[in-house]
Amino acid sequence: MTPDFPANAAPIKFYRHPLSGHCHRVEMMLSILDLLYELIEVDLLKGAHKAPEFLELNLLGQVPVIDDNGTLVADSNAILVYLVQAYGAGTDWLPTAPKSAAEVQRWLSLTVSHVATGPSRARWRTLIGAGDTAEAIAAREASHTFLGLMEGMIAGRDFLVGDSSTIADVAAYAYIAHAPEGGVNLADYPLVRAWIDRVQGVKGFVPMQASPIPEIA
Repeated sequence: MTPDFPANAAPIKFYRHPLSGHCHRVEMMLSILDLLYELIEVDLLKGAHKAPEFLELNLLGQVPVIDDNGTLVADSNAILVYLVQAYGAGTDWLPTAPKSAAEVQRWLSLTVSHVATGPSRARWRTLIGAGDTAEAIAAREASHTFLGLMEGMIAGRDFLVGDSSTIADVAAYAYIAHAPEGGVNLADYPLVRAWIDRVQGVKGFVPMQASPIPEIA
């Protein structure tokens, strides 16, 4: 939900699509940091992200984008870093200790590799009605491989990087939590499901719009 803005406030303009997990990362971070923002919907199905006026915001033609009083930032993970650096001073969302900082970066990299080619791709192929193609099947198989590895990676931890939440959790959450929408059942991954529950319990958490869960044989 968009906050109510004081009359003298200049909210951050947030360009997004409600079914995008990349956009959800940004919305969750804005909410966690209790920042004022204005939602601007970009209709991807109608090609609004390729329109000349949007390309002025991001030449790559991708959401999300934020406009913070004239400062444009694109790419969901880059936006998370920007928001914490600009507005999260004194918090643990972006740790500076070398080992923790490296682990956060590792998870950010995983979100644009294993998560993107696994749960994210499986879900998107299903949402556009291509849930049984070879690509979708391969994405579901890749999802299960990664989720099995993730069980071991987070064993003994409350969050992805130790015992407190970071932007790594924000970045990874949406596509993993919504993996069933791509036909990826999470029943065999109890540690992942427990992690999802803990992220949902973080103060300021906002849910992402759900999509139907397909029946996959």
